[in-house]
Amino acid sequence: MARVTVEDCVQRVPNRFDLVMRAGQRARDISAGAQLTVDRDRDKNPVVALREIADGTIGLEQLHESLIRGLQKHAEVDEPEETSELMELEQEVAAALAAQPPEPSDAQAAAEADYSGETAAEEDV
Repeated sequence: MARVTVEDCVQRVPNRFDLVMRAGQRARDISAGAQLTVDRDRDKNPVVALREIADGTIGLEQLHESLIRGLQKHAEVDEPEETSELMELEQEVAAALAAQPPEPSDAQAAAEADYSGETAAEEDV
């Protein structure tokens, strides 16, 4: 293949955006030292990546996984089993707090004191 075109690659990867993303990732892999699967022929890395995709010499699924790993900012970590124990403790504390009668706030206590003071003043008159 002397010249690679997008039409050659679209047969393998129908979505052009996906094709560009995968070819870009493969070009970065080649720049990082990955083994070539086609002859370079003085071509630059993006052209070599497109030629590999068009020839089918590179695994598209492997390229997709490499792309995802390259774009990930946060690696998922399995949570330890302690989280379920913490959730149980939180539920117990919430149930205990719900069973207790609510304590009056300072504003409620002041309002009740003012109200009781007014009634006492009215009784004195």
